[in-house]
Amino acid sequence: MKTKYRLLIIAIVLGIGACGIIDPKNKGKGFNILPLSADKNFGVQTEKQIAADPKQYPLLDVNQYSDIYAYVDKVKNNILNSGKVDYRNDFAWKIHIIHDDNTLNAFCTPGGYIYVYTGILKFLESEDQLAGVLAHEIGHADMRHSTRQLTTMYGLQIVVEIAEMIALGQTTPQINQMGLGLINLKNSRAHETEADQRSVLYLCGTPYNAAGAAGFFEKLARQPSGSKQPEFLSTHPNPENRIEHFHNSKVGMGCRGTNTFKEEYAKMVAKLPK
Repeated sequence: MKTKYRLLIIAIVLGIGACGIIDPKNKGKGFNILPLSADKNFGVQTEKQIAADPKQYPLLDVNQYSDIYAYVDKVKNNILNSGKVDYRNDFAWKIHIIHDDNTLNAFCTPGGYIYVYTGILKFLESEDQLAGVLAHEIGHADMRHSTRQLTTMYGLQIVVEIAEMIALGQTTPQINQMGLGLINLKNSRAHETEADQRSVLYLCGTPYNAAGAAGFFEKLARQPSGSKQPEFLSTHPNPENRIEHFHNSKVGMGCRGTNTFKEEYAKMVAKLPK
């Protein structure tokens, strides 16, 4: 049995998997030696580890803030139902909200566990902007960016061994810990550009302004000189270039949606804890 999986891994290394034959949905997403189950396993483990660390990740109570969760979940579902998310039926796509008004961030783990900070919810100005940010994070998971980076981080031989263990249903505490480490990785500029492109693609067939994510960067650009910028921007593409890319992609794809749902968004934000 083990030989069977090793031969499969070797086949992937030789490029069969990279061409999308093993997983057709991975076609055009770059080389990824790990099976889809790796993304799912990392996501499950990461969710458990975050839940066990309320000091660093103070999650809003789902029952107490059910209206907030329902609103963000609705926006997420509008994205997933666009028909453009390849792993729409494979990943969890579960929303968590972190109560931290000082952090302008959101992230999505492998396997589709989406975390949104209250800081960015209060910073954004409309539902289309939230949709753009969520679509960007969904894009990272859908493109499997985190597990694609593992080969670069650990080397081909180690990743082959990890892939083989996962294929055999085996794991180790070290592998389980990798999921949390993956969310702290800084995405490459190429991966950020891919996620930006995906954000527009996912929103293009919806009523939303497909360049909604540009609004986040446009507001950042309006902040007073010397204002603290999100740490992740230090390694991301230039915000001005990203703004232009969002708008150009929207035009290039022929996206017609214009709705911002600004009033509805303001009502949701008013319900957030102070």
